[in-house]
Amino acid sequence: MIKDIVGLLVQPRTQWHNIADRAEFSLLGSFFYTATLSLLPAVAWYYGTTVVGWTVGDGDSVKLTTDSAAIIITLFYLTMVACVAAIGYMMHWMSETYIAASGTHSSIAKCVAIAGYTATPLFIAGLIGFVPLMWPSLILALLASALSVYLLYIGLPIVMGISQERGFLYASAVIAFCLVIVTVIMGGSVIAWDMGAAPSFTD
Repeated sequence: MIKDIVGLLVQPRTQWHNIADRAEFSLLGSFFYTATLSLLPAVAWYYGTTVVGWTVGDGDSVKLTTDSAAIIITLFYLTMVACVAAIGYMMHWMSETYIAASGTHSSIAKCVAIAGYTATPLFIAGLIGFVPLMWPSLILALLASALSVYLLYIGLPIVMGISQERGFLYASAVIAFCLVIVTVIMGGSVIAWDMGAAPSFTD
């Protein structure tokens, strides 16, 4: 796992070829990678919001109660894993259109693995939650998102064994679905707040 993380961040194209050369993909292994890396931002933000806190202007440090943070972070963690699974499933569903003439094959395990590997920069960037500062967090999130998009565009055609042109169209379709996922998360957050998952702050 460490080798995959370092390889994707340092030599992404080479690492994607190493991933593509694997004999087969295990659905359990694909989920294990995502479920394990998703713990990094979850733990970081739980600690940051309950122990360190954040400030608005020159005001006092604001912290969440442990009970409130536990609920929110649990939903945050489950959402990360569910999103990777949904993107992987949709990637597999769309594969009939983009790899049909290539002679290669797709599987849910392979697509979930690609989705999880692609999200690696986002998981790593989530470690900034240990010190929850707004502007550094936003800037790092943008940079991590850009790197994830880059990983998808170069990795999808390599692992799926298709041309760069067809891979570009395939990856673009996946990005469009990701934007839908973001919209769903925003709407789901509002519903979750109304159902009792709203943040509760310490005195």
